[in-house]
Amino acid sequence: MSQPSRTKTITLDRFLVERQRDFPNATGQFTRFMAQIGTVAKIIAGQMRHAALNNLTGATGEVNVQGESQKQLDLLGNQAFVEAFEYVDMVGIMVSEEMDKAESFDSDQSSLGYALMVDPVDGSSNIDVNGIIGSIFSVYDIDNAKRYSQEDALRRKGRDQVAAGYVMYGPSTMLVYTARDGVHSFVLNNEIGEFILHRTGIQMPERGYIFSANLGYYGKWEDSIRAYSDRFMAADTSYSLRYSGALLADFHQILHQGGVYFYPATSEYPQGKLRLLYECAPLALIAEQAGGIATDGAQPILDIQATEIHDRTPVIIGSQYEVNHYLKMVGKQT
Repeated sequence: MSQPSRTKTITLDRFLVERQRDFPNATGQFTRFMAQIGTVAKIIAGQMRHAALNNLTGATGEVNVQGESQKQLDLLGNQAFVEAFEYVDMVGIMVSEEMDKAESFDSDQSSLGYALMVDPVDGSSNIDVNGIIGSIFSVYDIDNAKRYSQEDALRRKGRDQVAAGYVMYGPSTMLVYTARDGVHSFVLNNEIGEFILHRTGIQMPERGYIFSANLGYYGKWEDSIRAYSDRFMAADTSYSLRYSGALLADFHQILHQGGVYFYPATSEYPQGKLRLLYECAPLALIAEQAGGIATDGAQPILDIQATEIHDRTPVIIGSQYEVNHYLKMVGKQT
């Protein structure tokens, strides 16, 4: 009698090592980098599980460089990233939403490896109500970066990214990343303390049924953007509104179910509200690798040249159908 087939369990470490074999010139540095990302994710996930019991909810009373109130977990999340990479000789520079300036890590190597851009705790306003939050990261190659100024090393277009990803701390802890080889997701198995492969080669539906936007800003949008939003709420459509207050959580749903997330410019935020380097660019790379689109309304997010590490941008990201329709209605499509 034949035995039932068993699904092979593939850990993040094993997956990375197997992918590395496909690249003969690989040094193993990216594999080590992602292993550290997995470690940071476990630390923050643990902090999240016990945040209320350990009195880690609420604000610190300080504001970050964005002028936003800092939560205690914002600072703990930032500290987790700094401590994970400051002594491992793979990241030379780190940019964070929670730090005014880029952090340089000393290295004895002639090459400083990577620049890491990170939003340590995306959606931190959800912490006090036990809502979904996450971490977003972006990776740039700054090999031989000692030849360049720190500013030049960080003024990059999103298309220069080596990899990008996010960790979502929800009912399960999920890590999603791309190294420009498709989009892969992993789920943390708390019993063994390992991330296990969930899906690989993820593709975003060409058309979906989710729209995600902060309708509280409806009155501050341009008329064409309001008209676009109205389409989703018409009686003859089947779209559903999803807006959690955590960018990556809304994006994650659209990645799997299709649709659009949009956070356009307003009179209050004429340059947009979301940050380019460590929020929009990494999710844009994931979207494009999955067959989706990410734009600021006039050009692809990945083509925007950063001028400052905390640059902001409008963003419209999601499935081909919904984003292209936005571009047509707003009149910015070339």
